Amino acid sequence: MTEFKKLYEEKIVNELKNEFHYTSKMEVPKLEKIVINIGVGDGAHDEKFIEAAVKELALISGQQPVVTKAKKSIAGFKIREGNTVGTKVTLRGDNMYSFLEKLVRIVLPAVRDFRGISPKAFDGKGNYTLGLKDQLVFPEVVYDDVVKLRGMDIVFVTTAKTNDEALKLLSGFGMPFRK
Repeated sequence: MTEFKKLYEEKIVNELKNEFHYTSKMEVPKLEKIVINIGVGDGAHDEKFIEAAVKELALISGQQPVVTKAKKSIAGFKIREGNTVGTKVTLRGDNMYSFLEKLVRIVLPAVRDFRGISPKAFDGKGNYTLGLKDQLVFPEVVYDDVVKLRGMDIVFVTTAKTNDEALKLLSGFGMPFRK
């Protein structure tokens, strides 16, 4: 069992139960999954950019990513239906908690000029999206192996019903929200 899973079960559940007056611990919101997505953008036409994105995402997440394809053609972006547009990975269970721990303790403090993450990126249903500008903040990614600097989206999917519940849940894990 990871340290963050233990933290959730022993501390966060009780804090949320008391604050939101839940009657059962099954009502307490929990982190369901973390989805990491990298869009290849202009590199969609070159196979080496896609392979590099898959390799980097596999290093970062510790899981094999899935290549995502365009659902419909968009002439303005020169994308046809079925073209490769990115890569993503869905983390659950122990992988999810260990990634969250790495993100909170190692990656976010390593971001230059970091002043905390915005508490406004919730979707209204208790899910949170965090965007990172480049993949070099992760210790597994070696600078010399990077083909192109790319950003990524990290989506935290929770069972919370409101943004406030999700904010308290993620804050309990030590997510550094701006005041």
